[in-house]
Amino acid sequence: MGRKPHDRRTTEILTDALTAQDGERIALGTLMAPLQRRAFGFLLLLLAIPNFIPVPLGVGGVMGVLVVALGLQMLAGLERPWLPGWLARRMLPRAALLRFLARIAPFTRWLERLCQPRLERLTVRPLTIASGLVMVLLGLLLALPIPFTNYLFGGLLLAFAFALIERDGALLLGVWAITLTCVALSATFSHALAGQWRELF
Repeated sequence: MGRKPHDRRTTEILTDALTAQDGERIALGTLMAPLQRRAFGFLLLLLAIPNFIPVPLGVGGVMGVLVVALGLQMLAGLERPWLPGWLARRMLPRAALLRFLARIAPFTRWLERLCQPRLERLTVRPLTIASGLVMVLLGLLLALPIPFTNYLFGGLLLAFAFALIERDGALLLGVWAITLTCVALSATFSHALAGQWRELF
């Protein structure tokens, strides 16, 4: 199924949501409100941001926990993400988010050219349960202190977000496969490392 002319792209919708509000900062809940069922993908997109900018150590763990929480909500079958009050009231700098969208524009334009509605059954219930499970696994990987993986997992989060927003089941399958491969490689590496420690001690 091709894209209809009136369908709007991911970055266009997010940019419009950011510019529609007055003031220098925007509450996360306010930003998410008009996005409805696409809100899972947009939240995932926001959680990808710290993986591409210099941030304090430990933020990856926080982002990973939030990704896990989002995945658990998909596993529970929620139609749109639930935000606790303190998180919904979290104020985000509009100008910084717009600059970030401009910074990653080459990658997002490539993703938008790649994305189109296809295999859409993979993007709706009950198969959103599979997406929820993979999201939990990706969040756990993000939370682990694995060096030099920020861009890899950040890129996976972006691709995951675009697949959900653009209803692209084919891209979703690719994200599932890469995430499961990363989990398998991490488990193999951890097992080998544990074996080395046992030999040393």
